[in-house]
Amino acid sequence: MSAKDYTTETGSGGELHQKAGGDVPPLTTQVGAPVSDDQNSLRVGRRGPTLIEDQAFREKIFHFDHERIPERVVHARGYGAHGYFETYESLSDITAADIFQRAGEKTEVFVRFSTVAGNKGSMDLARDVRGFAVKFYTKEGNWDLVGNNIPVFFIQDAIKFPDLVHAAKQEPDSDFPQAQTAHDNFWDFISLMPESMHMIMWIMSDRAIPRSFRFMQGFGVHSFRFVNAAGEARFVKFHWKPKQGLQSVLWDEALRINGADPDFHRRDLWTAIQSGDYPEWELGVQVFDDAFADQFDFDVLDATKIIPEEILPVRPIGRMVLNRMPDNFFAETEQVAFQTGNIVPGIDFSEDPLLQGRNFSYLDTQLKRLGSPNFNHIPINAPRCPFHHFQQDGHMAMHNPRGRANYEPNSWGGDQGGPREVAQGGIRAVPVAYSGEKARIRSETFADHYSQARQFYISQTPVEQKHMADALTFELSKVKTKPIRLRMLAHLLNIHEDLAQAVAAGLGVKDMPAPAQPAVPPRTDLPESPALSILKNGPDSFAGRKIGMLLTDGSDVAQVKAIVDAAQAEGAMVQFIGPIAGSVVLSDGTELDLDEMVEGAPSAVFDAVAILPSDDQAEMLAKMAAARDFAATTWAHYKFAAFNDAARVLFAKAGLPQELDEGFIPASDAKGFIAACRDLRFWGRKNAA
Repeated sequence: MSAKDYTTETGSGGELHQKAGGDVPPLTTQVGAPVSDDQNSLRVGRRGPTLIEDQAFREKIFHFDHERIPERVVHARGYGAHGYFETYESLSDITAADIFQRAGEKTEVFVRFSTVAGNKGSMDLARDVRGFAVKFYTKEGNWDLVGNNIPVFFIQDAIKFPDLVHAAKQEPDSDFPQAQTAHDNFWDFISLMPESMHMIMWIMSDRAIPRSFRFMQGFGVHSFRFVNAAGEARFVKFHWKPKQGLQSVLWDEALRINGADPDFHRRDLWTAIQSGDYPEWELGVQVFDDAFADQFDFDVLDATKIIPEEILPVRPIGRMVLNRMPDNFFAETEQVAFQTGNIVPGIDFSEDPLLQGRNFSYLDTQLKRLGSPNFNHIPINAPRCPFHHFQQDGHMAMHNPRGRANYEPNSWGGDQGGPREVAQGGIRAVPVAYSGEKARIRSETFADHYSQARQFYISQTPVEQKHMADALTFELSKVKTKPIRLRMLAHLLNIHEDLAQAVAAGLGVKDMPAPAQPAVPPRTDLPESPALSILKNGPDSFAGRKIGMLLTDGSDVAQVKAIVDAAQAEGAMVQFIGPIAGSVVLSDGTELDLDEMVEGAPSAVFDAVAILPSDDQAEMLAKMAAARDFAATTWAHYKFAAFNDAARVLFAKAGLPQELDEGFIPASDAKGFIAACRDLRFWGRKNAA
């Protein structure tokens, strides 16, 4: 802002007043009255009491007092972005949903990613389920696909949801731990709920600590229905697959990232979109009929089960690109209201009891959280297509019926009569026939709680299986009540004995309990499903990832440039790190601005590193604890690293072996370094922590 845009005055008390002028608009109240003094409230005399008639003061304080709406009970910590969905081909043979009728058509979307258990101020890298909710602004209304990054859930019936969340949240007497399930209450509940065992395998896997929103899958979780124009219905399950592949972090990395940057996932999405590296997912479906569903031992209405992709491949039907961040976080990401009940003609619900309960709960929670039945008047929630109804009044009503009629049926014609029902094309429920007595009962087809949990475990690589055992050991080590630990071990014995024994060894349990009595004997013949492994579905490039380059004064400019050029050609980013903040002077005298200082940028926040000190500065760098930790954790976290000879001084002080492995690549081979980084980790590293 230039000096001509406002004038500055000093008040009698020394306070600063900036007065509008030029192109700067005047500060006003909510109703547009110009404010002459925003530094002092109206009072009687210089030292007297404040007057209640000061409307500008009261309005400002009143609004501030009410800035915070109640945060979500679950999914409180979230981050969103705008984008579009592009349909690949017409699906008119299986669904009448308008969004799937025309190849190449683009539909506006808003997506919110979130953690489930933590409060709004919790850290991004908690071990948790990630919400993956997509609002499609279709031509026939808003469709909300409200899913997670895990395709199954803890419970089969929504009546248990309050118990699950109460158990997972802070213990009510101590109010800790926050955003963690490593406590007695959670595992007490889980150990008494065998239906949770499949989900436990997923949440104790690396799926629960994704590297980025951009590198994780999304799932609709439930079975829904597609309905075509002829009224023919089929079951459908929805899958989001990231175009840049899957990636997670190690638990030790998650802890370090949370300390260094608790907004790591938020910053990653913001940076990617603002730099034009737009995240992209492919939407796929598994579509099947009743006859196909009936061939399984499990029930497709059971939200704790999946249909493996090897049995029913996922059919790609479109892609989603996120290309714009919200203009204001509160107005859009915080006020966006998702509901599983928001469907459009051509999509219908199934009888999944968890989905049925969610349809009630989501509407109810939005009414409470946003304070009015008019929450869909908020722009982020409003449909982009025309809408007409007779709902009126209430808090924050932005749209009331026009004309004489605010009811129907009515006999008024034209504009006075208002909207009417449509004879064809509206939302219609699939005519499913039901029979049976009214009772609180669960189908026996929901009773197998261990078979798919075992299938998930055996589908992982040995590295991933070890991570699962380590995660269970860590979580249960925080449980102080021994019988809870033993109950969990009894369940694990029904999943896989190797897993149970590994966890028991970590907990120091010498006398194993008997396996838990299953309602249905678990199957041990289910085949591996490679689609369930992250490491078997990694990217084939290093695009979208980030390299941390540790430099000093005198670092070789040619080495720096070669790695930056190779990274950019791959579509990767490079951040420059130095011993202190500011800049370094490279070998040719070029001054290079630094992005971070090494004490504020541990190697955990990068996908790979380059360590390129000058000969003169290597000893200095080796004396810095943060630099030694940078090198040591690069090794411990199985990362690829480019290095020069001067870096060996730092490696020796950091405790790295004298003989480095193939994951440490000479900086002179910049292209080879980037090519190696496509594997993301060098899992063959020995003696890593």
